[in-house]
Amino acid sequence: MSRPGAARIALDGMGASEVATGVAVLDHLLADLARAGRFDLRLEIAPGEPEAEVSAAGAALGSAVAELVAASGAPGRGVGILPSDEALAMVVVEASGKALVASNADLTSSRAGGLQTDLAAAFLDGLAEAAGLTIHVRLMEGEDSQHVLRAIFKALGVALAEAVRP
Repeated sequence: MSRPGAARIALDGMGASEVATGVAVLDHLLADLARAGRFDLRLEIAPGEPEAEVSAAGAALGSAVAELVAASGAPGRGVGILPSDEALAMVVVEASGKALVASNADLTSSRAGGLQTDLAAAFLDGLAEAAGLTIHVRLMEGEDSQHVLRAIFKALGVALAEAVRP
């Protein structure tokens, strides 16, 4: 069950972010997401268990994305391909109305942020559910879990920006 949270995206921004999820590594990844997508992001999550905070952050961002797609006549789909050091990730999103995450990246053993679950999977599931997104994540290269996470979140930022801009 996700915790309450709120997110706001400003498309006319340049990638500034004010993020407080309670999970420091996720805060940094969301800052990368906003910079890569070149939009301002404000996101705050009520304190709780770290795993719940990650899902709540995804859901809060998903709600903001859904509002932008509905209000602006945006295409509702986008693609991002970005690196982070040796890692290269591609993310494709579509506002299909069906919450689905298809990924070949398995980070369950990385324990990012001390979490017992895959941080990226938990965040993406919350995002997809709240926004009605189909999200495809393809890790093309990468071994270092920190670099893989950064590449995924940066690619996601570009894909979301493309999906919500009219």
